[in-house]
Amino acid sequence: MAGFTYQVLSSSDKGEKSRVEHGRIEADSARHARMLLREQGLIVVDIKEERANTGRTLRLGGASLATLTRQLAGLLDAGLAIDEALTVLGEQSENKREKTLLTLIRQDIATGLSLSAALARFERVFPPFYRALVRAGEESGKLPGVLLRLADYLERREELKSRLAMAFIYPACVILVSVAVIIGMLTWVVPQMVQVFQGAKQILPLPTRILLGTSQFLGAWGGWIFLLLIIGLVIFLRAMKQEDFRFKVHAKRLRLPWFGRLERSAETVRFASTLAILAGSGVPVLTAMSAASGVMSNLPLKAGAEQAARQVREGVSLARALAAAHAFPPILVHLVASGEATGRLDAMLERAAAEQSAGLSRRVETFSALLGPAVVLIMGAVVLFIVLAILLPVFEMNQLIK
Repeated sequence: MAGFTYQVLSSSDKGEKSRVEHGRIEADSARHARMLLREQGLIVVDIKEERANTGRTLRLGGASLATLTRQLAGLLDAGLAIDEALTVLGEQSENKREKTLLTLIRQDIATGLSLSAALARFERVFPPFYRALVRAGEESGKLPGVLLRLADYLERREELKSRLAMAFIYPACVILVSVAVIIGMLTWVVPQMVQVFQGAKQILPLPTRILLGTSQFLGAWGGWIFLLLIIGLVIFLRAMKQEDFRFKVHAKRLRLPWFGRLERSAETVRFASTLAILAGSGVPVLTAMSAASGVMSNLPLKAGAEQAARQVREGVSLARALAAAHAFPPILVHLVASGEATGRLDAMLERAAAEQSAGLSRRVETFSALLGPAVVLIMGAVVLFIVLAILLPVFEMNQLIK
């Protein structure tokens, strides 16, 4: 159901003069909303659908979009019309935002718009490559098959995102807990021991002196350091909103020894997968490259893809354009060249994406397998140093007493 704002004339049972009232009502359509208001004895002056703001604010997660796409492909393949399929999906959905989205799309289609045109109003839900694929499916008459391929692609993309996220969750949790423990010991446990150590007239061991100096420094300057870190983070986030600064940061990330290769592989998988499914669905190469570059988040790599698109527009082959951009792995360039020579560009792009994805998965698994124990060992060593620094003076005091 959609939301409508209305102006109505209402009158009291006592014969008072009619007055204009404003309100909001939910209904399947404007006609349905008028009928509901008339049943309440109201005279409708004006009624408007809440469409503009809804289209800008609606969001849908990647997993939800993949599931919705697969369900729509199945219903269309079963012979249902688009509006009927959208109605079925809206009735079975338990997500309020998804229901609203499907209702608005169905209403646009009822006015005569195509599905791709109806999706264009929701740019934050349906990215350019998604709409380009739907348009290609409509023009070729193979919309169910195209949607099914699109659902497969979206599911693989979400799986890749989850794999990358899971690789960092465990180490991040270990680091946060360990840092909290270390800070707690330095700011609470160590100061409690200072009075005992100061009362004993003995030379403290070097680890203990280092620990006490660190604790005193954090006690005196810890608050200011934390404040400076917050200010620096705010300044950095504000600077990241500027494209020039963000471009430089992204370029430096690509030059990092291990993480740069990881990010380049992930971006290559996104680009090649999107380009493969678009090219395989009959979308023109230039349109496909424009949409594929839109799914990339790293600005230097995105600029390289856009540069390659400009060269293709000038008549250069796709493989030569990608090689001249110096933004993608050589394997992608070679497979694209093979695909252009054999007329199997979409298959070669899918193969390149699969190989890059497999390599990325292996690196992520290796990284997560090594990083967790490494973090535990490092943090364990730090905690062991603190414990020994506290216990060494105690052992020496016991020796003096004996």
